[in-house]
Amino acid sequence: NLEQRVKEGVFREDLFHRLNVIRLRLPALRERREDIPMLTRHFLQQSARQLGVEPKRISEAALAWIGQFAFPGNVRQLENMCHWLTVMAPAQVIEPKDLPPEVAVTELPLTSPVLAASSAEPAVLVQASMEVAAPPTGPDAPAVHPAFDGGWEQGLEAEARTLLSTDRSDVWDTLTARFESRLIQAALAATRGRRIDAAQKLGIGRNTITRKIQELGLE
Repeated sequence: NLEQRVKEGVFREDLFHRLNVIRLRLPALRERREDIPMLTRHFLQQSARQLGVEPKRISEAALAWIGQFAFPGNVRQLENMCHWLTVMAPAQVIEPKDLPPEVAVTELPLTSPVLAASSAEPAVLVQASMEVAAPPTGPDAPAVHPAFDGGWEQGLEAEARTLLSTDRSDVWDTLTARFESRLIQAALAATRGRRIDAAQKLGIGRNTITRKIQELGLE
């Protein structure tokens, strides 16, 4: 920052004090994820004008994946990503498969904490988890979220049966990877990308979550 450069003698101190009238702190993009959908659509429009082409639209599923990305390059990285998508996405509607590699899209449908939107073609596991019976009512009824009221277990079993009916021999690894990916992504979303906090919430070690993120391609 400028203060450090002044101390190092790189930047003139008198000029620094002349400019240092009002300080504004602009939070990093990962700290204001609710702005990502609006900024994404804006940058897609802007890139289309610059290139003289029709603006591309982006699906809710693709926005969900962009919304969980950490954006180490801040807003400029999102702008560059939208420019890349305007050039590289093959269709007028951008889908998760069209996103750049750094977003690390997997086959697992994602629900963004910002959009609360899922993929247009959710897996059996997600569909089954939505079809659960209403929880018991009454003053003594436990407060159970529908997703934990047996629905996800039924969905898991249904997905396992579907995969086991094929010739695949990697059902264990496939479902385990999808389960672990979803857990880690949910924990990172809850902690705004802070891995140490996510590991603590999951009850695993810092080295374990780092290794899992690398193994599952979530970086």
